[in-house]
Amino acid sequence: MREYPDAYYSYLIQFHATRDYFECHELLEEYWKKHPQDNRSALWVALIGTAVGQYHERRGNLRGAAKSYSHALGRLEAHGLDEVGLDSGKLIQLLEARREEAEKALPYRDMMLPFADQTLLEACIKLCGEQGLEWGAPSPMDNAELIHRHKLRDRSDVIAARADALKLRRQDRNRS
Repeated sequence: MREYPDAYYSYLIQFHATRDYFECHELLEEYWKKHPQDNRSALWVALIGTAVGQYHERRGNLRGAAKSYSHALGRLEAHGLDEVGLDSGKLIQLLEARREEAEKALPYRDMMLPFADQTLLEACIKLCGEQGLEWGAPSPMDNAELIHRHKLRDRSDVIAARADALKLRRQDRNRS
């Protein structure tokens, strides 16, 4: 059996069971940033983009969804997903279809990633059961906290850091 990072298992469970696409993004982004030497970086970024596309599409931000799917496709076409247990060809077709659906403003529906590694799929389903989750559960469309997570999180540290950076740039300009 191939070994995958714990963050990837968590991503797959969030993607297919809780449908917390914002958390999917956070999990893989944290892993990706902590492992810049990982030769699968482009794949992680493509999967982050896939989750972001689902997040935007479910929220009704169809332009953002189409853009995220396009970004993911650009990363996938250069790298195969076989090394992380997914079927590259099927996922590319799926993302192309989802991008088109978002561009046509078709109704949202949850996505299931196509697995090539059945052992990985079985392990994820087992982990879901152990966590009391249902693999393939539908998005809870009435859960505003889940659907609008980016608006509800505490961003005071990011806002403060941006304000500090702006202040430094202004000071540098005034010195010139």
